[in-house]
Parts: sequence; structure tokens; C-alpha cells
Amino acid sequence: MRLGLIAMSGVRVIDPELAWLGVTLPGFLDRGHVIAALPSLSLLTIAGLCGDDIDMEYIEIPHLLDFNAQRLPQFDVVAISSYSAQIDEAYRLGDYLRQRGTHVVLGGPHVSALPDEAQPHADTIILGEAETHWPTFLSDYRAGHPKSRYGTAGQTPTELYDLSQSPIPRFDLLDPENYNRIPIQTSRGCPHACEFCAGSRLFGPGYRQKPVANVVRELEALCKIWHRPFVEFADDNLFVNPTWSADFLDAITPMGIRWFAETDISIADQPELLARLRQSGCYQLLIGLESLSPNTLSQVESTGFKAAHAADYAQAVQRIQSHGVTVNTCFVVGMDGDTPDVFDTIRQFERNAKPCEIQVTLLTPFPGTPLYDRLAAEGRLLPDPTWEKRTLFDVTYQPVGMTADQLQSGIRELFTDLYNDEASARRHRHFRHLMRQWRDTHKEN
Repeated sequence: MRLGLIAMSGVRVIDPELAWLGVTLPGFLDRGHVIAALPSLSLLTIAGLCGDDIDMEYIEIPHLLDFNAQRLPQFDVVAISSYSAQIDEAYRLGDYLRQRGTHVVLGGPHVSALPDEAQPHADTIILGEAETHWPTFLSDYRAGHPKSRYGTAGQTPTELYDLSQSPIPRFDLLDPENYNRIPIQTSRGCPHACEFCAGSRLFGPGYRQKPVANVVRELEALCKIWHRPFVEFADDNLFVNPTWSADFLDAITPMGIRWFAETDISIADQPELLARLRQSGCYQLLIGLESLSPNTLSQVESTGFKAAHAADYAQAVQRIQSHGVTVNTCFVVGMDGDTPDVFDTIRQFERNAKPCEIQVTLLTPFPGTPLYDRLAAEGRLLPDPTWEKRTLFDVTYQPVGMTADQLQSGIRELFTDLYNDEASARRHRHFRHLMRQWRDTHKEN
């Protein structure tokens, strides 16, 4: 069997003024390049479930309009992975490949949320976690009777994949010259389950983690290809379980890797863990603060955790960075509690907390999330025949506390203030000062 693994992803912006800012402001551009350059972990993972008799090739198509699909090799089967902003391009590619006689398989969050929309563009769609269904699909395909659909639209706890059985992703399919960061996943889900979050909801309830030994095996496989790799742990929230976290740091510290992860602000209140991060190779933590308003946070996150911690956000960022680890603080603007004042509030936070990096996105109703369902029921989704504006940077709904134009113009102006050369340099200078202090302290110890 000849199998093509095609990834369609990357950072996109439709709003022309914001797109122009995105390619001229270094602070925004840096993180955008990182995200766009990450390979598709989902495709590499299902490749790890394939036998030696399958000839595989991994291909990335960031923009279909810039790609000549006719140059694609002839495959028996093609698996396409994409997100909402690129899904229409994935559908067009699927249609073209099916006309060439290729069996097309579509999967991912958007397909799982809207299977009936995706079905006409594929011979097979896979809903939910692909590891559960991919081996069955391969067996059925070899037998000559692959199904048109595997999985169900909403996974129950009994359908969840056992992460202890996760295969080692086929990192060897990647060209080492093309990647300086490689994703590895240690968990799925997030206990906070924010209303707008697609990643923590679409693949089953609850929070699951791989055994540390499994993570180590994947890292060892990666280190055979990349010397001292930079790893992006592709988790919604890495440090949820303190016992697992301690074992994790014990295991990876001797490996000499460098790494990035997403987690929540509670790590700032775990001094023993903080003290070990930099020495374990951690360079940056991305932390979803979402909003600085406890009232707004209480509307999007049912546990009340973030609302309870909002008053300590600035101090928490400073505590983390004082341990030699940069923080990328993430905010979502346009939530129902937001007014035009939200932009100045974020500006003031950036000045006070001095995070090395800061990320601001627009509230985006992705299909399959409670936010999407609520806004649809309220008639607040803006009419749009395509999904291409689900970029995190384009307005796709009618906000409450301001107009759509105020929201779009507000984020443009905020980008100009946060991501210009002077602002980026100021944040980096501050962190370099903290880093010198951290090194001096550790020399003394």
C-alpha cells in the first residue's frame, strides 16, 4: 500500500490590515512561524500504527492555492489532517484526489464536529481519536470493504483511547533539516473545560495522561534523529497532576532536551516544581489567562479556577519568570463581558507583569464547542459560507459589549502596541535581567 499523509495547517489572517501587521511586527511573527513550522502530530501518530508493508510519505501543504496538486505522487490512500480555517481547502484537495482514484480519509476536530459536512469530500471519515479506528480501517481497506465512517460524533468514556497504548510517532518520516521544534503529546483534555476551547472537549470527557515511561520512549526515538531537540509538548495543560509532573521532570532532566509546554497559572504556586523547570530544559510556558476580569472568566470556565486566580496573574507571571523560564501569556478578547476597555487593560497588564511573550486572539466559535452552539442559538454567528475566517484573528460573531468593527479595530491597535520592535525588546530585556539573576543564584548554590 502507498500511503500519503498530508498536513494542511498554519497561521492565517483574513483581515487585510491585521494580516499586514502580522508580517511586519516581530513579536507576532515569531510565534506564528513556530506554529506554522510544527509537523502534524496526528498524522505521525497514525503512521506509527502502520505495518512495515506500507510505503508512507509525509507532505505539508500550508496553502493549497500556492501548491500544484498535480505534482502529488500517486497514492492508494491519502489521510488529510486540517483545522477549521483550512478545512475548505482540505475538502477541495480531497475532491481532486478522489477523482484521481485515491481513497481519501479525512479526520480531525472539524470533521469530528461536522461529519455530515465532511463526508461528501472523502471516501472515509474518522471521528474522535484516530488511534482507536485507524488499524480497523487499514484492515478493512486491505480486505476491500472500507467503511465510509468510523467512530461516533461524541465519544463516551468507554470509547476513549488508552494512552498507555500510544504508538511512537514516526518522526523518521520528517526531514530533520526542515524542523527545529517537534511536538510530543503527554495528555489529552483539560480540567477547566472553557466554553470556547475545542481541544479539551472534542476527544472525550476528562483528563488523561500517558505514563511517563511512554513519554520517555517517544523522546528517545526523537533524540535518535535530532541531537538535543527542542520539544513542544502538545498538551492543553501539562502540569495537572503533581505526582506525575515530578516523575516527568525526574525522567527528562538527564536527557538534555529543550522544551516548551502549555499549562495553567497554578504552577506559580508550586515552588518545588518551579525550581526544577529550567534545569530540566524548560524554556517557555504558555499560560492561558484568557481575561483579567473575574466576572468574564466566571462566564467561560465553570470551575471558577481562573476567576479565583485573576487578581494574582501579574505576580504569578513574575514568579515563574524569576526561575529562568519565559512566560507567554495568552488572552482572548471579545468575550461577553468585554467592552472596548479590555484592550487598555491588557496593555497595562503587559507593562506591569512584563511577560516575555504575549499572545492575544479573538474569541472564535469553533464547531463542536459549547460557545459555537450558544452563539448559534442566540443568532449571533455572522453569515459566512466558508470556514476560512476561523483563524483566531478574524471576527466571526456579533459581540455584546462592543461592535464587530470595534473589536476588529481594537485588536489591530493592540497588536501595534504589543508587537512592535520597542515593546518586544523591552520584554526581552527584562527577562534577560531575570535570567542573569537566576544564573547568579544557581552559581552560588
